Amino acid sequence: MTINKVWICCAVCAAGFIFHASQVSARSSSNDGSNPKQSQNSITTEKKPGVEQASAAKEGDGQHDFDPLIGSWKYHLKRRLNPLTGSNTWVEFEGTGVCRKVWDGASLDQIEVDGPTGHIEGLTLRVYNPQSHQWRLYWANRKVGILDPPQVGEFKNGRGEFFAQDTVNGKTILIRFVWTNTTTDTPHFEQSFSDDGGKTWEVNWITDQTRVPDESDKAR
Repeated sequence: MTINKVWICCAVCAAGFIFHASQVSARSSSNDGSNPKQSQNSITTEKKPGVEQASAAKEGDGQHDFDPLIGSWKYHLKRRLNPLTGSNTWVEFEGTGVCRKVWDGASLDQIEVDGPTGHIEGLTLRVYNPQSHQWRLYWANRKVGILDPPQVGEFKNGRGEFFAQDTVNGKTILIRFVWTNTTTDTPHFEQSFSDDGGKTWEVNWITDQTRVPDESDKAR
């Protein structure tokens, strides 16, 4: 091998070494975050599992809808006699009641009132379903001793509507409970019947409550 050939071989090897080194350096630069575009595309925001679902559930959660009713109350009750018969005769009752929390999403209401037609003592058990976001309200009159079919419904814009189907005088009817002003010291309740599938409603039971301050309220 001549000297010229040796020099040519050395030159080729050197050029190959320099090209390889430059490629390695370029790859290192692209991976160290110094390339703004590459770095931006590589950064991802970690999403915590269940956060979106939890937020949605919280927005639709109504398990505390009836919490403002917890406490002691004075009751004024108006009751229509012989509903769905065209009667417009009402009787009035006065009495007291208390609402107790059972757990988050459950409460027990007890009421005792007296009027010209006698004594009414009853209770309402309210239970919240977190899956359907609906309440079930069960009423029981002490004289009867049976829980009525539940009124099912929810609150929207401060108004709670709860529906059930029952039989009165051998005829199937719809029953509607309506709660308003529950976040005040004077909540209002109405019960209505419908014998035409909900096209029209006749109110037959109205209660207006007034909060009775407890000892802690009096101290303030």
